[in-house]
Amino acid sequence: MIETQKAGRLFGVGLGPGDPELVTLKALRLVRQAQVIAYPSAKHGQSNARSIVSHELVHGQIELPMLYPITTELTDHPGGYEGAISDFYDAMAKEIAIHLEQGRDVAILCEGDPFFYGSYMYLHDRLAHRFVTEVIPGVPSIMAAAARFGTPLVRRDSELVVLPATLSEDELASRLNPSSSFAIIKLGRNFAKVERALVRAGLADKALFIERATMPNERILKLSDVDPLNVAYFSLILIPDLSGCVKDIAANDLGRITVVGLGPGAASWITPEAQQALDDATDVVGYKTYLDRVPVKPGQRRYGSDNKVEAERARHALSMAESGRRVCVVSSGDPGIFAMASAVLESVEQGPEAWRSLDIHVVPGLSAMQAAASRVGAPLGHDFCVLSLSDRLKPWEVIVKRLHAAASADFALALYNPISSERTWQLAEAQTILAQYRAPETPVVLARSVGRSDEKIVFTDLGRLDPSLVDMQTLVLVGSSTTRQFTLSNGRQLIYTPRSYGV
Repeated sequence: MIETQKAGRLFGVGLGPGDPELVTLKALRLVRQAQVIAYPSAKHGQSNARSIVSHELVHGQIELPMLYPITTELTDHPGGYEGAISDFYDAMAKEIAIHLEQGRDVAILCEGDPFFYGSYMYLHDRLAHRFVTEVIPGVPSIMAAAARFGTPLVRRDSELVVLPATLSEDELASRLNPSSSFAIIKLGRNFAKVERALVRAGLADKALFIERATMPNERILKLSDVDPLNVAYFSLILIPDLSGCVKDIAANDLGRITVVGLGPGAASWITPEAQQALDDATDVVGYKTYLDRVPVKPGQRRYGSDNKVEAERARHALSMAESGRRVCVVSSGDPGIFAMASAVLESVEQGPEAWRSLDIHVVPGLSAMQAAASRVGAPLGHDFCVLSLSDRLKPWEVIVKRLHAAASADFALALYNPISSERTWQLAEAQTILAQYRAPETPVVLARSVGRSDEKIVFTDLGRLDPSLVDMQTLVLVGSSTTRQFTLSNGRQLIYTPRSYGV
């Protein structure tokens, strides 16, 4: 008896708006298990859908790029645009059906949700009646955009209307009204027409524009700052229901950005001014480790990121402030010492002119070197120098030159960023340089995680300094030639640098 080969299963897999962390667990499981992965692709070979889960694809899977024949409604196909697209889906359905008939499961990747303006639905229409089919929903772009703006779309009995930007200007203007919430999608080349319709409907001042929501190159802009000739396809406009808001945030409001110092660790070291800025913020941005120190506040959006993306973090914060948000950018210690204040101001200077109109503030914080010094006495009691040993943003040759200069001038030193997983040798080299100018018994303090539960203070000297005891959470204090150390009757060690020098 010859068994009939069992047909494969068809999966329409929604991947959400772009952030890989917004892909559902079920979608990831099916992406890993399917024998065939099909995805829409432009002629140049790039696929946004594939890029979202590229790291999840398994060796040996068959990839089936679905190359769109056209990207605009201009075509020489005898049936016009609709005819060209229909033929394309017919051809792709036949190719996918071959794999299904041969017993292979096929996962068709789709940005957003497969049944919400998704390209998958056209293949579903052609194949679902022939094969076992399952559709895995994804986060739609309009919901992702609302989350990024931090504004509810609808409240109580209000309604949400989704409009494609491909409608005529008259049709758009007639459907827009102040009593509903709107999402306008498929902007691209239609932006200028949409903007005119919004102006006619009296809603331009409430419109919120976002490009590539949740993607690494996301942009939030005022409607007036959008270049109509350079609007990405993955852009949309939201007009949320602002009724019931304590304070409406319109796109043309003057935004505020406050760079806040959280201090080195202890909650008691956050100043009242910094706490007030955090309480007033609609959005809080920062390196995730520092952001975790800020208590969660209902309705307040939080954006944590890696510690090596300061410029991207600053631009993201400024873009949100430009849309009328009240944004706090948090830093450990003081924001003006090797921290985010400089990154934000540099982005303002180099960014669009609109960012210079923002309300910008820097709120100081207790620095790590001050906290560390207080734990051991007053090692910075006289002239001192602060250096970062990180060569990520400046050449090591510059660091060497400055170490020689500071050591030869007999400054006490506070060394930030002494060691990381990628920089394991710099502290030892700095120790060698300092030893050319300082005695081996020069007091050295290793202050780790000051103000936090895992705080650790180590007293040593320049000759016995062991770099293996140091990590990125450690601040190194090195005394000058006049720095002294003594022990109290209770056994506590103290270090100080006298205020007088050779007098």
